[in-house]
Amino acid sequence: MAFKTNYARVQGHGSAGEGVHHWWMQRVTSVALIPLTVLFLIPFGRALGGGYEALVATYGQFGNAVTAILFIAVACWHFSMGIQVVIEDYVPGKAARVTLLILTKLFSATLAACGVLAVASILFSA
Repeated sequence: MAFKTNYARVQGHGSAGEGVHHWWMQRVTSVALIPLTVLFLIPFGRALGGGYEALVATYGQFGNAVTAILFIAVACWHFSMGIQVVIEDYVPGKAARVTLLILTKLFSATLAACGVLAVASILFSA
């Protein structure tokens, strides 16, 4: 007969501590998005009415391009983590949940890659 403590009985079952990391990463990305959004929207707003040439001139500058790339990457990462929580909490069935999680990760990675490559192509062509 084995006598186990309560901790020994539950060890390996339930929460593995990853939820705390996920929660912290959501908070870190949300706080990072506050200044990044402001720094992204100011040059974007100034170039918005000027057409293609104004956007190329704006994002041809290194600082504006790096800010836009950081904003796109962090926003897509934050989106992916947020949708993951919604899917894990509200989608019944393991197969549907796994499928939606994979599709969401692929979508956000594709969106981030397209945005980063678009800004990088403007930066390196200008």
